[in-house]
Amino acid sequence: MTRRTFLAIIVLACVGVAHAGTRAGLSGNFVVDFQATMDMPFVTVSDPGNGDSVDGYGNVDVVYNIGKFEVTAGQYTEFLNAIAATDTYGLYNADMWSSDYGCKIQQSGPAGSYTYAVAADYEDRPVNFVNWGDAARFSNWLHHGQPTGAQDATTTEDGAYALNGAISDAALVAVTRQAHGQYFLPSEDEWYKAAYYDPDYHGTTIYYDYPTNTNAGPSNDLVDPDPGNNANFHFGSGDYTVGAPYWRSEVGEFENSDSPWGTFDQGGNVWEWNEAAISTSRGTRGGSFGYPHGDSRFYLLSAYRSSNSPTTENEYLGFRVGQVPEPGTLSLLALGATALLKRPNR
Repeated sequence: MTRRTFLAIIVLACVGVAHAGTRAGLSGNFVVDFQATMDMPFVTVSDPGNGDSVDGYGNVDVVYNIGKFEVTAGQYTEFLNAIAATDTYGLYNADMWSSDYGCKIQQSGPAGSYTYAVAADYEDRPVNFVNWGDAARFSNWLHHGQPTGAQDATTTEDGAYALNGAISDAALVAVTRQAHGQYFLPSEDEWYKAAYYDPDYHGTTIYYDYPTNTNAGPSNDLVDPDPGNNANFHFGSGDYTVGAPYWRSEVGEFENSDSPWGTFDQGGNVWEWNEAAISTSRGTRGGSFGYPHGDSRFYLLSAYRSSNSPTTENEYLGFRVGQVPEPGTLSLLALGATALLKRPNR
């Protein structure tokens, strides 16, 4: 039995508390409702204290969970309907609806009574036109148990992040994760480890070049069944994976192109915000469906690091969230790690 197989058994024993969805064969469909945050699945990333990659990233000293998929337009619509009847901090961007590249969330009604709806066939695709502050507020809302109400300390302004009305670049760059946060944006190391690190390393740390469990450059072919090592990115002149009108693939649609930990779309689809504070910017990683033009496969590489001002909102930016594991998960993983240490090397 390999180290990875043994850890997988331990993680599978924690399925009831670690994540709420499982893969359903090779169909590309998953036993989750991507429109509902209550069914948002997570994967557990273990092997704490792993070393950094040659790029200097990926070392994480704790066990953590990370979203199996990017946050979808359907899930973000649920968030808006819960806390944005009065959209105090601008969590909705009109380009979500009006842009040809938007995730097609529409705002209706007068201020104070706003409601939101997502167009059919867009609810399972990643949300876009969200800035770093929007993603942090979504995380705070999850931390509080997805309440309904105004945008205040009980919904969006406290939790993993003490935002307290922060909306400027300077204010958002200064925000740090609070120790008691239950849901959060991944740190750059957490994001990187989930995408590229293979726990089945047999004594030598292994980081893949691409978040599709390989060092070989991926293709951008959307076919069923997925042959593996595919992602949604712009490959050449006019060569989009999906193209108009959707541009973004449904999350998890490349069902055999997951990372070593079982995350999907960490390469392509949308750039994903992380916690890195880089001068006056926040980190982004993973590339997107269409920017920059030409062969954008380069931006999926583990070696490529990017950032944007935290108030940036465009068609290429989305996010996924991290989560503190339930105590039962941590106990089982610790038990498994102890047993593993007692096993002879294979």
